[in-house]
Amino acid sequence: MQLSYTCWEAKEGGYVGYLNQYPDYWTQGDSIEELEKMLISLYGDIMQFDDIQSPVPEHTGLVAIPV
Repeated sequence: MQLSYTCWEAKEGGYVGYLNQYPDYWTQGDSIEELEKMLISLYGDIMQFDDIQSPVPEHTGLVAIPV
C-alpha cells in the first residue's frame, strides 16, 4: 500500500509532514528518509486507535490565480 504525503522544510532544519489522508496528524524528521519512516510509524499509531477521525479522501486539482 502507498499513501501520499505533504512535507516542507522547517525553518529550524529538518522536515515536517503529514499523510494527505490524515492532515490533522503531523510528524517530523531530520531528512526526507527519516520523515518517511516517521510517517510510516504515524500511520501505525493512527490504525491502533478507534477514536481517530476517518481518512479524508484525497483530491487534487489546479486553480488559476489571476496576476
